[in-house]
Amino acid sequence: MKPKGLPNRDAYDLILDAIDQGIYRPGDRLVESELADRFGVSRTPIREALQRLETQSLLTRDGRSLIVASLDHAQMAELYAVRHELEALAARLAAQHAAEEEIRVLRDMVEADRALLADPEALARANRRFHHQIHLASHNRFLVQQLDLVYRSMALMARTSLAAAGRGEKALEEHAAIVDAIANRDGERAARALREHLSIAFVVRLKEEAQAS
Repeated sequence: MKPKGLPNRDAYDLILDAIDQGIYRPGDRLVESELADRFGVSRTPIREALQRLETQSLLTRDGRSLIVASLDHAQMAELYAVRHELEALAARLAAQHAAEEEIRVLRDMVEADRALLADPEALARANRRFHHQIHLASHNRFLVQQLDLVYRSMALMARTSLAAAGRGEKALEEHAAIVDAIANRDGERAARALREHLSIAFVVRLKEEAQAS
């Protein structure tokens, strides 16, 4: 049966959200019948969604099975290179176009996220919401669309850099610096702060991956 309260959504979005939320992680096998039961939909839209996700390289083949794909170091570096430039642009545009209410929301998010420092997974979800709010504050719909695609691929990273000791608190300080630059309408400083934030996160992530391997 369809879980109570589950919105009537496309099977593709439901599976994508499950990957993004870490319900299905890189290497996990996705089975049509299990997905159909979980989401309360028939197997046909599940099958079509899986085919679409495979085409987008979010799923890969392991024999006859489909599993959630993972990113190697080279792919991760390529993804971060794109993310650096697009998110820096979003921060620069946010400094130009963000409404005062949007800036207040960003400040409130930074403060609220301090309560999540002991929970890296919850902080990682809050981190995505924070970055998405910057994307929206750019007021450029095409940039938001491209960043949505980037963040779909980000879901294929097995670990969050925020799990590293002390990284969560430092990341929130970096978030606050980005918001300050946006609030001061300093686009170049906002873009630079965003790039530095992502560069540190990338280095931490690589160290975490190396220690886990």
